[in-house]
Amino acid sequence: MKFKKPQTLQQIAALLKVDFVGNANFEILGINEIHVVEKGDIVFVDHPKYYDKALNSNATIILINKSVACPEGKSLLISEDPFRDFNKITNHFNPFIASKASISDSAKIGENTIIQPNVFIGNNVNIGKNCIIHSNVSIYDNSVIGNNVTIHANTVLGADAFYYKNRPEGFDKLLSGGRVVLEDHVDLGASCTIDKGVTGDTTIKAGTKIDNQVHVGHDTVIGKKCLIASQTGIAGCVIIEDEVTIWGQVGTNSGITIGKGAVILGQTGVTKSVPGNKTYFGTPISESRKKLKEMAEIKRFLKDRNH
Repeated sequence: MKFKKPQTLQQIAALLKVDFVGNANFEILGINEIHVVEKGDIVFVDHPKYYDKALNSNATIILINKSVACPEGKSLLISEDPFRDFNKITNHFNPFIASKASISDSAKIGENTIIQPNVFIGNNVNIGKNCIIHSNVSIYDNSVIGNNVTIHANTVLGADAFYYKNRPEGFDKLLSGGRVVLEDHVDLGASCTIDKGVTGDTTIKAGTKIDNQVHVGHDTVIGKKCLIASQTGIAGCVIIEDEVTIWGQVGTNSGITIGKGAVILGQTGVTKSVPGNKTYFGTPISESRKKLKEMAEIKRFLKDRNH
């Protein structure tokens, strides 16, 4: 999430009421999670296990809960609670603004696009040309939809990321300040749910077709010309490369990559990253031919033992 205009280290420290290490005029351009940080971004870290990863990331400002040596060319914000203060930044620069109409005055809708009754379109949504948005679709703020996109009834674009910190008093939610981006010629079936990124984009690229009742988690990127069948659940921060086929009732772990041209057969649990151009099946996931041979061997063993 980029700020509308650059901030200084001193300005952000004053907002959070925290100490800082570095030049007071150090330029800050935005905030991002560790997997999408860029130069000029703030990243937060609140566990020693991830200190080195954050300090050595592309982020140039680290919001951290311990005084540590500051890497050259970077700066630190020293916070008692980086999770809380990351939320404070999101809320300050990208606050929730309630809509005053079913279709926001700030939404941009391209020519020949059809909006069926009872559709909600939030603030600063951008929809391209020749789209069809069916009834009861909800498109949250800042979503971007390309040309020739079809979205079927009851689908939701831009709900919050499922991201919580467990505290003694209950679960504390990490605020979502990202977007959903659909490229051209994407089709979404009925009752799909596409969560927005925490700080970046959840993206579905050109030509991908998604069946009914599919969930896509925050910050996931789905490549071009993918086919995803119904009741599939894709976790957050997943990368699905181009021309992947995923059949029904597949589930994935977060943070994995499915390689280009892979085929994931129905009811598979994608527990790890897998290379492309192969067919996979089962939980834990393995190549389908290997899994089927294993199943045949087990069946043969049981049959022999029973004789």
